[in-house]
Order: sequence, then structure tokens, then C-alpha cells
Amino acid sequence: MIDPSFFDEGALVAVLTTQPLDRALDYKAPEGGCHLGAFVEVPLGPRKVLGVVWGPGKGDYDYAKVRSVLRVLDVAPMRAEMRRFLEKAAAYTLTPMPAMLRLATRAPGLGDPPSMRKVYRRGPDEPDRMTDARRRVLEFLAEYGDLSFTLKELAELSGVTSSVIKGLVKQGAVAEEDSPRDLPFAPLDPDLPGKELTEDQDRAATHVAEAVRAGTYGTTLLRGVTGSGKTEVYLEAVAACLSAGRQALVLLPEIALTAEFLKRVEVRFGARPAEWHSGATMTERRRIWRMIGQGQAQLVIGARSALFLPYQNLGLIVVDEEHDTSYKQEDGVLYNARDMAVLRASLLGAQVVLSSATPSLESWANAESGKYTRLDLEARFGPAVLPTMKTIDMRAETLPSDRWVSDTLKRAVDQRLEAGEQAMLFLNRRGYAPITLCRACGHQVGCDQCDARMVEHRFLKRLMCHQCGETKPMPTVCPSCGAEDRMAPVGPGVERLGEEAVKLFPDARVAVLSSDMYGSARALKAEIEGIAAGGADVVIGTQLVAKGHNFPNLTLVGVIDADLGLQGSDLRAAERTFQLMRQVAGRAGRAEKPGTAMLQTFQPEHPVIRAILAGDEEGFWRAEAAEREAAGVPPYGRMAGIILSGPDAAQVFDAANALARNAVPLARVGAQVFGPAPAPIARIRGRHRVRLLVKAGKGVALQGAIAQWVSQLRLKGDMRLAVDIDPQSFY
Repeated sequence: MIDPSFFDEGALVAVLTTQPLDRALDYKAPEGGCHLGAFVEVPLGPRKVLGVVWGPGKGDYDYAKVRSVLRVLDVAPMRAEMRRFLEKAAAYTLTPMPAMLRLATRAPGLGDPPSMRKVYRRGPDEPDRMTDARRRVLEFLAEYGDLSFTLKELAELSGVTSSVIKGLVKQGAVAEEDSPRDLPFAPLDPDLPGKELTEDQDRAATHVAEAVRAGTYGTTLLRGVTGSGKTEVYLEAVAACLSAGRQALVLLPEIALTAEFLKRVEVRFGARPAEWHSGATMTERRRIWRMIGQGQAQLVIGARSALFLPYQNLGLIVVDEEHDTSYKQEDGVLYNARDMAVLRASLLGAQVVLSSATPSLESWANAESGKYTRLDLEARFGPAVLPTMKTIDMRAETLPSDRWVSDTLKRAVDQRLEAGEQAMLFLNRRGYAPITLCRACGHQVGCDQCDARMVEHRFLKRLMCHQCGETKPMPTVCPSCGAEDRMAPVGPGVERLGEEAVKLFPDARVAVLSSDMYGSARALKAEIEGIAAGGADVVIGTQLVAKGHNFPNLTLVGVIDADLGLQGSDLRAAERTFQLMRQVAGRAGRAEKPGTAMLQTFQPEHPVIRAILAGDEEGFWRAEAAEREAAGVPPYGRMAGIILSGPDAAQVFDAANALARNAVPLARVGAQVFGPAPAPIARIRGRHRVRLLVKAGKGVALQGAIAQWVSQLRLKGDMRLAVDIDPQSFY
């Protein structure tokens, strides 16, 4: 009987490559044959490219001209589950398969031979003379028997310089050997005791652990107030998963969250897990990718792209802060990691835990309908209590034009500083000032490549475009009218707020936390750890600080502009403002000392502000759900964004109008088309952008209709079309 999962030498195989082609290509299986799912290197024109054996070849090409697979890479073949996941994700997001495969092969040097490093162990000989330093090295190695160490490890642990060890190598007292870098991760022990749980936590932990042990698919929404111990609950689910011999994945929305979280995991399981995100080195990424495929990494902590790693036996996916917008990939492949986690788990028979203090309306609605199980934690863990919520009516405050911290908030901060406690001032604007304006002619400095204002970053001494990353020096002469020394910053960013805080609180240590102020993820983590340890009195932060950080001595949060997210036409504006304000407020009073959150607002009577103050989350979700359902928008309807872009504005608009006029495939399924219209930011990186919005009923098979609709359009020149299923932003 022929094995359908193995192809003998010379058999035709279809190889999907990472190159932008519209199909898999036929090749001949190499000498020794190859398995279905094997990672291979194949010739494509004059180049050698990476690919995966996707199935039998079509045979619709002259066999004599078909080229052979060059070699099979020494990595575990892609599992059938992973291939199905990529196909279904591609079909849902309307993404070409080569682009999906690129997501699944984001590790450097997969085809390279194993990378080696030097390690040192006890050698057979004795040194010709013994010194105190040499004795320490040899006694240390004798204590650890056959274990080997890197040069740096052995030098540090023995308290000697590397030259001492090199001298012992020459004399044969220490052996120097080559060892693979891609070593398995230290085993985690799920039987180590966790923290003592409250009754609510224990009930929730038991439920998710039993679901994991059942080995079937299911999704649980774990909703708990900030500081209620959701992490301890889902770590028990991780323990159950590891005990069952399966791998677990915990997704975090922000790299800066991983430092504190990794420490908690190490305490709970006795070793560090694998860590996958943009801050990991290339060597680390290759090792993690390989070890996951071999089942030698039990637990992965990562950003959204960790979802596309080649797990051998994945049994649990946790999406922490599941409401967070950073789970939506907004360029390249447009996908939502929360939704893709549910898809992947359903194919694996794995469990998903969606954890949040302020769930997305989509997850809330799925729990209401019974599609997800819902577990609630209503009280903070230990002695901590929820913060008191207050508003400061800015209409009653009298502030000079260059001040943003009200007198009421200043007095509250002063009280905390006198008590030796920390305070946080929150403003969701990076940089120093959002606008740089000429006071002579009113000109606002914009980006040369985008239709966006440039933001002053004073610590960089430059203006920056937050759309394309373009920077330019701060002008001293107006680019429009030529007036000298009339350029002025308008409005506050966190850097300017930090400057104000230094003046208002001259004896306080002020720290500004913003993602673009640190050169690396590690530097940002170190700063957050320092603040948590008491290294600052007043913390100024953007939405980065709202995401899961624990500052034990922080008892006051002041929100500078609580109305900021309520402007605009985004259908999720109210939801996002509610989530952000509740999350930021939740940073206060997470230990023994009670906390207070004060929201500066010009609209204290706004329904969202009133819901935040009242803490009536269920009332807010019900009202928001009723509005969305009446409008037929997600999660009670379907939407897709079509973005056309190109260097010629007229050509882009002509193409968009042609699409809008020929929407028969959409009309057949009852979908409506709105637009075309210039995108809110109509030009980015020199490319003009036009949007169309597609709206349809909840049960409509939208992807097929959109695929048929956009296939009518023949893109000319450098024009591009992107389809965003379930758009989260409309910029």
C-alpha cells in the first residue's frame, strides 16, 4: 500500500514557497524521497527558496522539464493541523498562501546546519602547577560532575577570568568541546505549588483545568476586575496542560509585560519558558522555532506572531488582555490573533482562555450567546480593593494655557507624595506636542510623505511622523512663510506633561513611560521594573502603562484627557474609551493601600464617563450591544474594509469607483458597499489611500463574495489592494 504522506524519489510534489506566487509549484522529490509537510529548498529561476511540500504535484507540466527539490531541511515537517490552520486563516482573511507561509517560517537560518558553541568540562589531566584560581575552577567542575558550561558561565561561577580557563584547556585539565546552540528548554514542573487561591479563583481554576484535561476544544472568557488574580487562575490551566504532556501558549499584548510575567512563571514552574517576540535575538528565535517543533519547549510566552509557531502538541492558548487592539495586525497579513487563536484551537482539540478585566464586545456577545463559557472574578486578590473613581470637571477649573494638570489633581498628587506613595498621570499621546504651528501664518508642520501632522519629540530633538516613522529636525524658520523663531508646540504629549510635572513637583522623581523613548524592549522592561521597585514618585505614561503592570506603591491615577477617545466616528470609540479608562484606573491600589482614579473631563455627563464612574460594566455592555445590533454592525453584523493605494491619486480613485460600480457579487449576498472615500489619513509613505466599506448581515458568507468582487479589478503599475476582514481601525 502506498503511503500518501511520503513521496519516493522522482515523484511529483507540490511545493508551496514563501515567494509571491499564485499557486504551489511542481518539483520532483529528491534522492531518498520526502515527507508531506517537509521543509525543502527548491530552485526558482536562478535562486534557491524555502518551501513546504504541500501535497502531490498536479502533473500539468512536461515532466522532463520539472526540476528537483534541492534538499530537505533538517527540521520537523509541518504538521497537517498547521497546514489546515494556514489554509483556513488564508481563506478567512483573504490572504495569499505564500504570505501565510511567511508568517509560519519567521525564524532565520532554518536551512543552516546546527549552530555550535564552545562548552567546557573537566579534562583527563592535571595542571603542571596549581593556583588558587585554577583550584576554584577544577573544584567547581568536580562538584557538577559531567555537566558542561560556556566560557562565560564557568568564569563567573568560579570567580575567575576566562584566561585562567583557557590556560587549563592547554594543559588538558579542562576539555573544550563543540555543543549545539539549539538546546531543549529546561523542563517545567507543573506539580510545584502555586499561590493559595481565593474561593472564586479556585472555582475558576478548577473549571479551566478540567476543560484542558478533557482534551477537547472550548473557549472560556475569564473576566475579572483588575488585580483579581486572573493570571494565577490561567497558570493552573497551564499546569494541567503540562501535566497532560501538551504544550501551552500565553499571548501577551506588550513586550514590556513579559519581564514581570516571566518571573511569576519561573516561580510557579521552576524554570523559564520560551519567550517569542520582536525583542528576541535571531539566535533565540531559531532555537525556539526548532525546539517547539520537536516538543522540547513546553510553554511559550509571546506576542501575536507566536500563534504561527510549529507546535508539536498544543493543548492550551491563553490570550491575556484579549480586548487589546495590538492583537490586530494592521499591515502585511491583516489578522486578529484573538480570533486566530480560537481557530487554531478548534483544529487541535485545544482550550482557549480569553482573559480581560474589560472584554471586547465580540467576546462578551459570544459568552452571552453561549458560544463561550464565562467565568467571573469580582474581587481583588488579597487585601487590595478596587479604586475609588472620581471626575474632575475641567469646565470649573481655571488653568493657564500652558498647563494641563488641574489644581484639584495637583493637590491629590501632593498628598500621595507626602505619604511616600506613587502617583501616575496618564495621557494617551506620545511625544512632546501633537502639533507644531507657526504663530505668524498658522502653518502646521506635516509629513512630506503622509497627510499627517508631525509630532515633536523633544528628547530626540526632532519631529516624527507616527504613520511612516519619517523624522526631520525641529525648524527654526517657518517652512511656509519664512518667519524666524515663531514655531510653537500646541497641545500636550507625555514628554510635555513630564516637563510640567517636574515644575509642579520639584522634589519628586518623575519617570516618563512611552514605547518610543527606549532603544530596546529590554531597556523598557528594566525601566518598568525600576518603577515597580520604587524608583519613581510620579509616573507619566501612555496606554503602555494600562496593560497589566503592577506598581505596588501606586495609589493615585490621574487621567489628563479622559475625553480624548470619544471624538471621531469609530464605531468602537465608546468601547475603547471605557476599556482604557477602566484599565488605567486599575493600576491604582493593587496592594494594601487603597487607590483613587481621577478623570479630568469636559463631559462628566457623557454616558461612557458615567458608566466608568458607576462601575456598571454589564449595563455599559448591554447598552453598547443594543446600539450595535440596531445598526447591524459587529458583532451583530459583518464588515470588511477595502484599501486601495498607489502613487497616483486619480488612478487610485478611478479604480475604487470602478469597484463600487461593479458590486454585483456583493449584492447577490445582500451586502452593501459604502464609498469610495479618501482614508482619514489619505496619504502614507507617498501612497494615496482610498477606502471602501462593505457591510453585511451576521450569517453572510462574505469572503467568497469579496474575493469574486475584487478579482474583477486589474491593478495597474504600483497600485495595491488590501482586504481587511473585521476591521478594528479605519485610519
